[in-house]
Amino acid sequence: MRLEAIDGDDPRDVLRALRAAVLGAGPAVGLGSTALPLPDDVPAGTAVALTTSGSTGVPKTVALSRNALTASALATAARIGAGAWLLALPAAYVAGVQVLVRSLVAGREPAILSGSFSPAAFAAAARGMASSEGGARVPTYTSLVPVQLQRLLDAADDAEVAGALRSFEAILVGGQSLPDALRERAVDAGARIVRTYGSTETCGGCVYDGVPLDGVELAIVDGELRIAGPMLADGYLGDPGRTAAAFPRDAGGRRWYRTGDAGLLDDGVLRIHGRIDNVIVSGGINISLDRVERVVRSIPGLESAVVVGVADATWGEASVIVASRGDLVGARAARPSEAEQLERARAAVAAEIGAPARPSRLVVVDEIATLASGKPDREAVRRLVASLA
Repeated sequence: MRLEAIDGDDPRDVLRALRAAVLGAGPAVGLGSTALPLPDDVPAGTAVALTTSGSTGVPKTVALSRNALTASALATAARIGAGAWLLALPAAYVAGVQVLVRSLVAGREPAILSGSFSPAAFAAAARGMASSEGGARVPTYTSLVPVQLQRLLDAADDAEVAGALRSFEAILVGGQSLPDALRERAVDAGARIVRTYGSTETCGGCVYDGVPLDGVELAIVDGELRIAGPMLADGYLGDPGRTAAAFPRDAGGRRWYRTGDAGLLDDGVLRIHGRIDNVIVSGGINISLDRVERVVRSIPGLESAVVVGVADATWGEASVIVASRGDLVGARAARPSEAEQLERARAAVAAEIGAPARPSRLVVVDEIATLASGKPDREAVRRLVASLA
C-alpha cells in the first residue's frame, strides 16, 4: 500500500487523509516526527504510520492498521457513549488521531480547536458544539493532556471556561499520569474526567479508569504490564528486531505488547507504578523516579512538576524536581517559597517512599520543555538540570 506523508500542522489535512485511509482505499498516512525516513509503501491494511520519539528521544515509526484504529474507536464508544468530539490535541499525536478516527467511525464531523491551545479558544469551541437530534442533546467528548486540564482549571474563574469544562459528557485525560490533586480539582469544578492509559502501540488509550476496554486483555509478567487486543499496532516499520521484542507471542500464539511499565492488577483494576527502566541508584538504593514524581505532584503548586535523575558527587545519582515559575506562583496568592516547596516535597517523599528517595533540589524554569504531544520532554529537562550543576 502506498504511504503519503503529511506534516500534520493543519488538522483538516489530517482529517481528509484519515478519511481516505480509514474509511476508503488509502493511501496510508505518514504522521509525526521526521526523525526517521519513511518508506514509499507499507503493508496492506496499514492506515497510519506514526513516527514518535517518545520521552526518551529514541525515534520509532509505529504501523497502525485501519482495523486496529476502528476497534479502538468502537471500544471507546461502547465504554463512554457516542457523540461529537472536539480535537484539542495535535492531530499528529496518537490521541489526536483517535479523536478524528472516532468522529469518522461515528459519521460525525469533529469540532477542531484552531491555533494554539488556550482556555478562551477551548471555551469557544465547546460552545460551538451545542446541538440536538430529535429534541435530545448530542453528547460531546474531548481528549486532553494534564497540562491542558490544569490551564483550564486555572482559568475556571471565567464562567465561559467553567461552563465548557462541565459541558462534556466525558473528558479523556492521558498521555502522562494525572495527579490526584489535579483530578480532584477537576471533579470539584464539575468536569467528568476519565483517566486513560495506553500508547501509540495500542492506538492510544485502551484502559479507562484502570479498567481495560472491551476486547483488551492485561497481564503482568515479571512485574511488567503486557497488553493484548484488537487495537495493537502491527509493529515498527523497518525494524523487525524491535517489533519482535516488543510484540512477543505466548505459547498459544496470542500476540502481546510489552509496555515497559511496572504494573499491578488489583481485583481487575490496573495500577501503574512507573517505567521499569526509570530508576536511579542513589547511595546504593534503587529509586523509582516515577514514584517520586507522583508524590511530588500531590503538592499544590507542583502538580505539573517533572522529576529527573542527574549525577551526584556524593550519592552517585540524585533526583531533582523541575517546576515552571508560573505553576509555583499560580493564580492564587499565599504560595510558599521555593525553599518551603522543596521541604514539603522532601517530607512527603520521605513519608511515602523513604528518606533515601528525597529529591535533592528544586529547579524553577520559565517553562518546562514539552514534546509535540504535550508530554514533558524528559531528556531535554534532564540535560538542562545537568548543565546547571
